Amino acid sequence: MGVVTDIRSRSRSAKLAAGVSCEKAGRSGKRNVSLFWRIFSLNAAGLVVATALLLGPVTVSTPVLAGEALVLLAGLAALLAGNAVVLRIGLTPLHRLGRAMSTADLLVPGTRPEVSGPAEAAQLIATYNTMLDRLQAERAAGAGRALQAQERERHRIARELHDEVGQTLTAVLLQLKRVADRVPGELRDEVTLAQEATRAGLDEIRRIARRLRPGVLEELGLASALRSLAAEFTHHGLTVQHHIPGDLPPLAPEAELVLYRVAQEGLTNTARHADAARAALTLHPLPGGAGVELLVRDDGTGLGTAAEGAGIRGMRERALLIGAEIHFEPAPGGGTDVRLRVPAPPGDRCADRTGDSP
Repeated sequence: MGVVTDIRSRSRSAKLAAGVSCEKAGRSGKRNVSLFWRIFSLNAAGLVVATALLLGPVTVSTPVLAGEALVLLAGLAALLAGNAVVLRIGLTPLHRLGRAMSTADLLVPGTRPEVSGPAEAAQLIATYNTMLDRLQAERAAGAGRALQAQERERHRIARELHDEVGQTLTAVLLQLKRVADRVPGELRDEVTLAQEATRAGLDEIRRIARRLRPGVLEELGLASALRSLAAEFTHHGLTVQHHIPGDLPPLAPEAELVLYRVAQEGLTNTARHADAARAALTLHPLPGGAGVELLVRDDGTGLGTAAEGAGIRGMRERALLIGAEIHFEPAPGGGTDVRLRVPAPPGDRCADRTGDSP
């Protein structure tokens, strides 16, 4: 089962960003004056006042008197202060844009910088927001194609492991059983050890195939697949408790696959890196039919200050594909919380509002 993406086109993204910019500009209720005209108007006003004073009754003596020097210095200070205020107001949106650009992450959709300030700054911020929307859409589309290819490759490898390697090991196991019935007594223990090793390898091959291709997800549904996943990790030295109701709201196949893969990756990270003894896997519907929330919680060492690895970034990419929100937070009492919120399909929300009427 592949991952299906639903990504907006470039033109739609550009139109949306332009509409948002126009809406914000119109919300201010006043025309936006460019930074050039603000500085030019202030300097022009200072020069006009200075010229008017020179042409008027005000004169400057030679040498300059103390009172005249104070007036000139006060005028210069006022002109410099006005320029400083205009530049500060005009450049503040650019500083805010710089901070947003330095912290932007395409895998973590966040708030966009507000379109405000002089016309040049507002246009630059609006262009940046549009570019970020387009880059996120292209990143999600590219990640969707990569994950589709990854899922197809997982299915192919799982099928070959099951059909080729699994059948070969099964044949070897049967052959060893026939040999064990014929060998002398002093060699029977060695043949038995070979049988046990072959049987363990066959079980491991089947386990790897199940993890590569979650057949239980396709056959029995998401709830049964998550319960099976919790039981699988419990058998490997980690106590995993699950709280998964059976009456979950309907979800798209790609959303179910993302939920399963995020739970699988979260438990894998817990088993390998968290040094945890207990973990909890919880899936529950959100209020008002808004979707579902998956929570993977452990009592391990926590995330710490380590950089995000490939596993966490892979979970972020999967969440981005279906428009879900994923958060990695410290768990109460220590450990880590992996929280994934998957929105309900738009059709289901409409159905909830309209009821059963045709």
